Amino acid sequence: MKQLSDFSPSHIKYVFTDIDDTLTTKGKLPAQSYKALWDLYDSGLQVIPVTGRPAGWCEMIARFWPVAGVIGENGGLYFKHKNNEMTRHYAQPESLRPEHQKKLELIKSDVLKQVPGAGVASDQFCRQIDLAIDFSEDVPALSKKDVQKIVAIFKSHGAQAKVSSIHVNGWFGDHDKLSMCKTFCEREFNKSLESIIDECAFIGDSPNDEPMFAFFNHSFAVENISQFINELKNPPAFITPSQGAKGFVEFANKLLTK
Repeated sequence: MKQLSDFSPSHIKYVFTDIDDTLTTKGKLPAQSYKALWDLYDSGLQVIPVTGRPAGWCEMIARFWPVAGVIGENGGLYFKHKNNEMTRHYAQPESLRPEHQKKLELIKSDVLKQVPGAGVASDQFCRQIDLAIDFSEDVPALSKKDVQKIVAIFKSHGAQAKVSSIHVNGWFGDHDKLSMCKTFCEREFNKSLESIIDECAFIGDSPNDEPMFAFFNHSFAVENISQFINELKNPPAFITPSQGAKGFVEFANKLLTK
């Protein structure tokens, strides 16, 4: 990985960013990182958060944050608010969701029985596509062995599973963060992501961002990626000096240095 100072930012027009532990620090969105979003927006950059957080959060983010749209539930959906109209696009048809939710309920039961200390994420009530198991946000942090056991339970049921800095998110379907980024660009920018890849940057912080690190030529991570670096086959190209929100502000300021 190269240092943030090694990057030349003059050509970036689109910014895809994770939220938890990238824009936030210890579960909070500091004023500085929210201001950095506004600074990017005011400079004409298109900012698209890409998160494992639920549909309910995406409704608020799309409406109130200075963003072009938001991709949520690890690529299960995106919401975009423009001209007093909310667009909601899903990776799977509505007809499949009840069946998938029933299967996720079985997984939830197995996880809670087999992994003491694991919990259902407090934001589960406003999710539409996935199941989020909390291993460090509102519960005492579980061991990596327990986190991998949660992943194995999801996979034993035929579900996908991704590990963030706080949750294991699982779902049925072949979507992920990257696939929905491609869909978003095609539907909202009328461009393929591949055609604008040299004008894009992505910043994240954890293993569930690895497909994004692998795809984007200009991939970044805040410094807290260091704790996961040995787990990544595809690390980010650049790393910020600082962790969490402070690292994101460093990243944003670098992009704004023309």
